[in-house]
Amino acid sequence: QVQLVESGGGWVQAGGSLRLSCAASGDTFSRYVMGWFRQTPGMEREFVAAVSGSGNGGWKYYGDSVKGRFSISRDNAKNTENLQMNTLKPEDTAVYFCAASPTLGRRPEQFDSWGQGTQVTVSS
Repeated sequence: QVQLVESGGGWVQAGGSLRLSCAASGDTFSRYVMGWFRQTPGMEREFVAAVSGSGNGGWKYYGDSVKGRFSISRDNAKNTENLQMNTLKPEDTAVYFCAASPTLGRRPEQFDSWGQGTQVTVSS
């Protein structure tokens, strides 16, 4: 497993941008699928985006609600992943979690390492 720490959350007006970062430590970062999920109170954790490990060529995939607005990236040399969020909407308001998985997927139970979460608030 890897240990994950998110940063970069905050408050932004609708239409604005934020960039989230996730720093990893503890295991071979490059072999993990790295993802982002988000959650609002009383709701299930929602898949946002993921990028595969070096063994699968860094393939990127996104949840339907963020496709075309968010962009995920990773830097295996620095053990980091980032989520660039553009054209933010009030419905993007949530706690965002960085996560790592040994396999491709978009279900939370497939990810076995999680960060503590960072709040993103988008005002209208």
